[in-house]
Amino acid sequence: MPKYFFHHVTKAGQVRDLEGSELPDLDHARTEAVLDARSLMSDAIRQGRDISSRSIQISDEQGTVLLTVLFADTVTRDD
Repeated sequence: MPKYFFHHVTKAGQVRDLEGSELPDLDHARTEAVLDARSLMSDAIRQGRDISSRSIQISDEQGTVLLTVLFADTVTRDD
């Protein structure tokens, strides 16, 4: 099973995932990144902070970025 790494990108830089997660495919990795982003944003909102400009870069074991998930794209807006 492939291993994916979830690097959090902030205005200050990047927080690298050094452990990674074994998942069946990139679709499963994207789902994990979306859930992680939503959880982090929920915690931030409770603290009165907006971190919707952050993103998660999903990379493979060679360090190649396969997909970038923008936090702002993980929520539906009901305007």
